[in-house]
Amino acid sequence: MTQAPRFDPLTKIPAVIVRSRQGRPNLPSAGCPFCPGGLEAPEPYQVRWFKNRWPALPDDRCEVVLFSPEHDQSLGSLSHHQLGLVASLWAERTAVLGARPDVGYVLVFENRGAEVGATIPHPHGQIYAFEQVPPVPLAELAGDSCAICQELQGKGPAGRSHHPRTVASGGGWQAWAAWAPAYPFELLVSPQDHVGDLVEAEGTRDGLAAVLQPALAALDRLFGEPMPYMLWCHQRPTDGRPWPTAHLHLHIAPAHRAKGVARYVAAGELGSGVMFNPIDPEDAAQQLRRLTAAPG
Repeated sequence: MTQAPRFDPLTKIPAVIVRSRQGRPNLPSAGCPFCPGGLEAPEPYQVRWFKNRWPALPDDRCEVVLFSPEHDQSLGSLSHHQLGLVASLWAERTAVLGARPDVGYVLVFENRGAEVGATIPHPHGQIYAFEQVPPVPLAELAGDSCAICQELQGKGPAGRSHHPRTVASGGGWQAWAAWAPAYPFELLVSPQDHVGDLVEAEGTRDGLAAVLQPALAALDRLFGEPMPYMLWCHQRPTDGRPWPTAHLHLHIAPAHRAKGVARYVAAGELGSGVMFNPIDPEDAAQQLRRLTAAPG
């Protein structure tokens, strides 16, 4: 049973104890439940969502999103059309969940690869609908101005498409290497205009696909093997407040720093809250930018 959050008395960071998730299976016992005809997808589909059988939050506030019926695809290998369908489903579920009175924030995310905890290789992500705005997006929303706009307008550490940390741009969207990355080759992806959430960005889904697809594909080409990563989307909260500084953006945190070499977050970083990254973001962007134009 899911309980109310507990708050660490030292850091005030919340933790939710979910005893029921300890018994969830690591791998399906037979076949893939996400392929058409499987347990969670009995009918043919292009994209699909369903309630998570092992929710971290109560009251149907955890969902699974299937990106493609093709088992061997990935978010970065989808066609622009298929990725656009995924983005539309993200927006649809954001609107539905965000309209609930018990939901203050909708977090769309993906864990790709066993190294970051994905138990089923079929391309999929998840959505958590939080009662209140979680600490990380809340910290991003603090302040009187939009940090993403400052980056994109050249008033912050980054600039527009000419900037050396830009990886891909087009269709009103941009992907760039983070200025102070916690993970090697860490990327941000956002609309260049000040758009608050996935619902508002629905008309620019082709631009998102045109930038997100080559950025993710470049990560796979980087070491010549599928890159495990964590992806999450930060957007305007759904608690009814205006949140004028909210600017929709995706974080992509790759889990490898070299071919077959994991990037571990260890005691010196967790204990201090300071991240130490061996990869210069300008160098990372240069490598990835070159790979976005690579054939195949």
